[in-house]
Amino acid sequence: MSEDNKNIVITSAVRTAIGTFRGSLKDMQASDLGALTTKAAMKKSNLNSNDVDELIMGQVLTGAAGQNPARQAAIQAGIPIEKTAYVINQVCGSGLRSVAAGYQAIMSNDSKIIIAGGQESMTNAPHAIYFRNGKKLDE
Repeated sequence: MSEDNKNIVITSAVRTAIGTFRGSLKDMQASDLGALTTKAAMKKSNLNSNDVDELIMGQVLTGAAGQNPARQAAIQAGIPIEKTAYVINQVCGSGLRSVAAGYQAIMSNDSKIIIAGGQESMTNAPHAIYFRNGKKLDE
């Protein structure tokens, strides 16, 4: 290994439960779920929120989620507002792309500690028709 190479480690992996559409997680926005997993990842890794340089979240359906849902998750998780947080949308590859972006930020010396992953709430994403809440199309 050359001097330029770095040992990059993944210190934890967490996720939420998988909910059903309009089920037990229906009142939680994607950023709420992202904040929960971010807090859990920091706890498992023995990290203080001030240690985190960046939060990168993949999220496909950001409509009606407010500005920068990754920033919302970071703030809810206690990460200082001075730290970078952003969303990546590359459809099904969004979460994995956020991990790759984190790797690139570490390799380029932009950051040392990054939390990267994905957040989504299919229930709270805007849908093309209002019938999603239990009505049949013929009613």
